[in-house]
Amino acid sequence: MASTSTPGMLMTTINPCLSSSHKRIMTSTANFSTEYKEAAWTKLTSSSHISSRQPFLQSFTSGHVKFQKVVTRAMSGAAENNPLSGLPIDLRGKRAFIAGVADDNGYGWAIAKSLAAAGAEILVGTWVPALNIFESSLQRGKFDESRKLPDGSLMEITKVYPLDAIYDSPEDVPEDVKANKRYSGSSKWTVQEVVESVKQDFGSIDILVHSLANGPEVIKPLLETSRNGYLAAISASSGASISLTYIASERIIPGYGGGMSSAKAALESDTRVLAFEAGRKHKIRVNTISAGPLRSRAAKAIGFIDMMIDYSVANAPLLKELSAEEVGNTAAFLASPLASAITGAIVYVDNGLNAMGVGVDSPIFENLDIPKGN
Repeated sequence: MASTSTPGMLMTTINPCLSSSHKRIMTSTANFSTEYKEAAWTKLTSSSHISSRQPFLQSFTSGHVKFQKVVTRAMSGAAENNPLSGLPIDLRGKRAFIAGVADDNGYGWAIAKSLAAAGAEILVGTWVPALNIFESSLQRGKFDESRKLPDGSLMEITKVYPLDAIYDSPEDVPEDVKANKRYSGSSKWTVQEVVESVKQDFGSIDILVHSLANGPEVIKPLLETSRNGYLAAISASSGASISLTYIASERIIPGYGGGMSSAKAALESDTRVLAFEAGRKHKIRVNTISAGPLRSRAAKAIGFIDMMIDYSVANAPLLKELSAEEVGNTAAFLASPLASAITGAIVYVDNGLNAMGVGVDSPIFENLDIPKGN
């Protein structure tokens, strides 16, 4: 990817080069590309520039770049001796647990792919009622096309754990849920049991992704949401080291009900508090991604996801539909050493829709000279 120098935004950053004996500041050229999501995704591959056994270098330099699309590249091992043409994301030797993967078209799946492309080992937690269909689809090769990584290999999921994050322990599970046929054949699926199972199987994890959103009464207005429905949304939709939130946490989104807006607001508050507590005590970083609307299986339950996508495309600063890969790549960055100073942050990945105070597609603005894009 060739470096370009065009009038635009001046970006000046520095990053430390760390070694076992000293620290020093180094600079080199970081190149940027105007390619869109397909190019960005194909360039996210495993790197050999950062290793736990050797010093690692992350470097930037100042320069003028045209600010259209920033591509973060993870370099392949074969390119180790070539000039550095991107920022390496190397998660080899890291183990990630992604809670909330039940198909191949949601944000959880896209995050798993990006982490796998950067070299991480992948574990997933799948909602118990969806477990059999998900595992069957994996085994039958139904997801093979969407499992493809930039180097042509297929994403490997080391283990799939049944998970229902509403329940902390077996004692919390109501008898009617235990007797539900959708839960038959599965065991050890409460949060406590999954934690214990992962610890027994692998010892520990390095990256935790919370890609859950469970609002059993999401189609109801908040005034009509039951206490149980509200608490279910709150309990399953907040708290993690990397999580997914939505702009409804801070703005009114009519129809996004059942306590889900409250749950996302709680998640963002918890992100800040946990960033302090987990950072001070365990040096763990905690961030959340506020993602724009995506036509996923879970989002379809809201009933008007297509309208939300159309609204976003019409009103966001970037006139395009958001892709799951763009959110996945952001998660890979946040989980990598490149984001070592970022914690307690809400990172908006929504084509800039969060910045808008009004919908510019409103007839009231029809006489204004508003750019429509190309």
